[in-house]
Amino acid sequence: MSRRCELTAKGPLVGHKVSHSNIKTKRRFLPNLVNVTFISEALGRNVRLRVSTNAVKSVDHNGGLDAFLLKANTDALSPRAVELKRAIQKKVGDAQPEKKAS
Repeated sequence: MSRRCELTAKGPLVGHKVSHSNIKTKRRFLPNLVNVTFISEALGRNVRLRVSTNAVKSVDHNGGLDAFLLKANTDALSPRAVELKRAIQKKVGDAQPEKKAS
């Protein structure tokens, strides 16, 4: 399993561990990933995703999973999240009737 957030595409970074004697050795900074169950109101079901804690805050700030995915750029999303975004767009598009010009 890759250590990458499914919503924000945060991944591991590389840096140095610096000792007291200033010796530098390579190390990896891993993102803080958690398994979270989000509720999709448009789809009417729960969705389990492996996301960073920063993404959990972003989803709450944007008003839920549906709103976050509709605003998100598809390049940063995982393939599973892109499928969710398309399904949500389809459901939201079906729910809103088109306005006819008078």
